[in-house]
Amino acid sequence: MSSNYSVHYSFFKLNLRKMITLEQCQQWDAADTLASLKNQFELPQGIIYLDGNSLGAKPKQAAERAQAVINQQWGTDLINSWNKAGWWDLPVRLGNKIGRLIGAQENETVVTDTTSLNLFKVLAAAVHIQQNNDNSRKVIIAERDSFPTDIYMIEGFMALINQGYQLHLIDTPADLATSINQHTAVVVLSHVNYRTGYLHDMAATNELVHAHGALLIWDLCHSIGAVPIDLNGSNSDFAIGCTYKYLNGGPGAPAMLWVHERYQTAFSQPLSGWWGHAKPFDMAVNYTPADNIRRYLCGTQPIVSMSLIESGIDIFLQTDMHALRRKSLQLTDLLIALTEQECAGFDLTLITPRKHAQRGSHVSLRHPHGYAIVQALIARGVIGDYREPEVIRLGVTPLYLSHVDIWQAVQHLKQVLLNQEWAQPQFHTRGQVT
Repeated sequence: MSSNYSVHYSFFKLNLRKMITLEQCQQWDAADTLASLKNQFELPQGIIYLDGNSLGAKPKQAAERAQAVINQQWGTDLINSWNKAGWWDLPVRLGNKIGRLIGAQENETVVTDTTSLNLFKVLAAAVHIQQNNDNSRKVIIAERDSFPTDIYMIEGFMALINQGYQLHLIDTPADLATSINQHTAVVVLSHVNYRTGYLHDMAATNELVHAHGALLIWDLCHSIGAVPIDLNGSNSDFAIGCTYKYLNGGPGAPAMLWVHERYQTAFSQPLSGWWGHAKPFDMAVNYTPADNIRRYLCGTQPIVSMSLIESGIDIFLQTDMHALRRKSLQLTDLLIALTEQECAGFDLTLITPRKHAQRGSHVSLRHPHGYAIVQALIARGVIGDYREPEVIRLGVTPLYLSHVDIWQAVQHLKQVLLNQEWAQPQFHTRGQVT
């Protein structure tokens, strides 16, 4: 990134009374050293894609990789590919690549199963560890505004073990400091809140939780690939996250799971499938867990979908998360400033933090007709998404979005509001997926 680029961008952030123009956005794009990364994605002509925080765009290389797995590895080499193509080691090999984005050491990360299942595994691990240390700790803390699957899985786990655990939901990040105590066993937090985009201070939060003797599980679904993460440097315990959002792994791609080395062999996870066995091909009657991160695997892995994840990760590895973070903040700053410049007076309320240290990589705006506005934008070729209550959620992915894309998206939003396009009946019909 050129120094000229940073100076000009900082100027507009500090002087929001100065009108931002299309020409200015074009100048910022011309100075963007990450702009060429967009060429590695297959995006439909005429579409501005602001939903990469829900499903990442397709890397061009993904189709070629899929063909190689299906036609050569499966079609020609058949079962030999478990060894020849490295299918057996794929969860750990991909985990090590992702580990470079999250501050992990070698062999601390695996790609496997879903985020929900991985949460169940690490929650079981954390609770088991705490039971061995202090079985009087019976409280699990989570945010009321967590992505709902996290709460559902915690509730299901507590009901299954039926040992008197209670779930305590906090309403704001600040509530953690007043809620955690000697009865807390585990805290489960989203690093970036899925609705508002609020970003927790990972290191400070770990320190707070550990000071009270509790363990912390980080949900990285809306931060992995979006913000710099240093799990080891921040002294984290456990982490889970998606690969199909910012990592562009494809719809329903397997999730990631990270465990600090100190906890990898501290328990045997309850989903004791054969892939987590120490010697799976001994075909032993009794389960002996692997003595490394592989014990967090369960059953046979979905090789085709898992293989596609590498296409997205390899694009990230051409740059670094700090460069992507700078561009992300620049684009979200621009989106916020342009919305206030172009769409003032239309009952939009920003719910995403303005402070960089508290902001992920999406911008959320509340409006009484949020759902219909999102549908009207989609009809114009600007794809965002909607979350209850009344939240227009616009994901900013620096790998394939430009300043001009943000400019144009806000102009479309302005027209939707100015002309009340959202009032058309077809934009009020709810789909199964919003």
